[in-house]
Amino acid sequence: MIRTLLAEDMHLVRGALVALLAYEEDIEVVAEVERGDRILAAANACRPDVAVIDIALPGKDGLAAAGELHEKMPDCGVLILTGVGTPGLLKRALEVHVRGFMAKDAPPGRLADGIRRVAEGERVIDSELAIAAMRPTETPLTQRELDVIGAAAAGASIGEIAASLYLAEGTVRNYLCRTTAKLGARSRIDAIRIARESGWI
Repeated sequence: MIRTLLAEDMHLVRGALVALLAYEEDIEVVAEVERGDRILAAANACRPDVAVIDIALPGKDGLAAAGELHEKMPDCGVLILTGVGTPGLLKRALEVHVRGFMAKDAPPGRLADGIRRVAEGERVIDSELAIAAMRPTETPLTQRELDVIGAAAAGASIGEIAASLYLAEGTVRNYLCRTTAKLGARSRIDAIRIARESGWI
């Protein structure tokens, strides 16, 4: 029996996944969580073979939780469910040792098969997501905005960015504000995350 932890914040979706997996004779859902920051505690309590984790969770995003889980419980395979495939997301998933990367709307049989393969130690990447990740996403940012947000992502201060790009500090702040607004981000950190996940920096 493959002991499975399911992390999904939408109650209806989580309930549907549990119900669908209940039809599989060799898969048992041993824990359900709705927040990323509760995954590790639940995994410690039930020792799953596979953790199926939604990429967008409150408390801690799915990939951060997956990385933490791999660090503490490397024998537990992680299968990420996502609605989008971007170069940044796929790269980040591989960096945190995720074994599975599948579309949230995959047919139930494909999800069950993915869980089995991850439990066996195989890597399972949804082909449609892989193709989407290889397709470049057009950026709304100018090259100068990319230079500034890229430097900020590398940890440079406003003064350091200004000096390296031969700009005034006020101009750097303006670029960062404009970039945050263009990406619909909540903050500079959120803008950096969006740019990274989209493969622009």
